This record gives sequence, C-alpha cells and structure tokens, in this order.
Amino acid sequence: MKQSLLAALIAAQAERRAVSLALRLGDGAAFLLPGDPAPEAVIQEAADMRAADRTGTVEIGGESWFIESRNPPPRLILIGAVHISQPLVQIAAAMGFETIIVDPRRAFATDDRFPGTRLMTDWPDDALDQLRPDGRTAIVTLTHDPKLDDPALERALRSDAFYLGSLGSRKTHASRLQRLAEAGFDDTALARIHGPVGLDIAAVTAPEIALSIIAQIVAARRMPARRARAAA
Repeated sequence: MKQSLLAALIAAQAERRAVSLALRLGDGAAFLLPGDPAPEAVIQEAADMRAADRTGTVEIGGESWFIESRNPPPRLILIGAVHISQPLVQIAAAMGFETIIVDPRRAFATDDRFPGTRLMTDWPDDALDQLRPDGRTAIVTLTHDPKLDDPALERALRSDAFYLGSLGSRKTHASRLQRLAEAGFDDTALARIHGPVGLDIAAVTAPEIALSIIAQIVAARRMPARRARAAA
C-alpha cells in the first residue's frame, strides 16, 4: 500500500470519517473513496456497502473489485452516570459500540463505577461540542434533570446522530418536548427523540431497561439498510 494512501486511511480513522478502500483486482489499482477519481458505479457501490457495513468482492462493469468498508466504530454517548448506565455500557461494548459517559457530577462519574469507560465531566452541551456527533453516533439522556438533559438534546438535535433517546415517563417526555419546542425546535425535529426510551419489553430492572435501549438503538441503526435492500 502506498504511503500516501496509508496516511489518508489513518487520517480518516482519526477524524471518524467513513471511507472505503477499493481495489481493482485486474491491475491492483487502489482507490480511497470518497476522494479518489474512480468509476461512478464503483463510488456508488462503495457508498452502499459502507451504509450496510459490508466488505467483499463485487463485479462492476465487467471488472472485479474488492471493496473494504472502513467505518468508524458506532458510538454511544450517555448523558448521566446513573445506575442504568452501568449495564448499558457493558451491553453496548459487547455490540461493538465505543461508549462515552458525560456527567459533570464527579461523585457519579467515577472509574470505580465505570471501569474502562471514557468519562467526561464537562457540561453535556460542551461535551457534545467537543465530541461532534456524527451519523454513527447514538445519544441517550438519562439524568431526569432538565439542566443536564435539555442542553444535551438541543445539541443532539442539531447533529447528525442517527439515534436520540431520553429516559422518563410519558408525562416527563411531554414536558421535555414542550420545553424544546419553546426553544425553537419543530415537530419534525422533536420526532427524532425516542421517549420514553427503549423498546417496550415490559422492562423493570436496570439491566432489562438497558437491554430495551440497546435493542432500539440497533434497530435504528440496522433497519434502514435492511429496508433499502428489500426495496432494491
């Protein structure tokens, strides 16, 4: 692999940019996509494969190509170092998510409670400004405290995060939506928030609630690609 191509791949990884390495098997020519000039059909196939997290050999225009999707890991940002966050980070990690907990309350956000998890004690809006949520990021607010959850949701709604969720009862969520509407968000934006968060599996315990949340996140991540394949 050329040094310039390797450097570009490393830079994309550091910047959490989804790219593809396309290798034309006939002559060994390599392309970093998007970016390098390549046949339009190859560019589109690479984009489709990235969206589905697929890697493999495909036939395009009578030529064989090996296309490797280099996606950043999916990321889960939790607002609140609360009890539910403990099993949630464990399940999310098993699903391949990079997990980050944001909570300025240092008594809760401790390494003892969350070993091996990245902790940020910035205020949630400042933390999200630093983290820059992208299309492979899920954000869940868990504190029940509008001073923490609302600023996080305002930042999240202005981001490309593929999933937004908020813990709380239906009454709590209705009040939350009213506050966000008063802050200028319309119905289309507010509909992005899953609240009460998680699939309805009659969850009671913290691990069960965590399972319902991660299941809903996985569905939000995977189902669009499944529907697109079915429609093709």
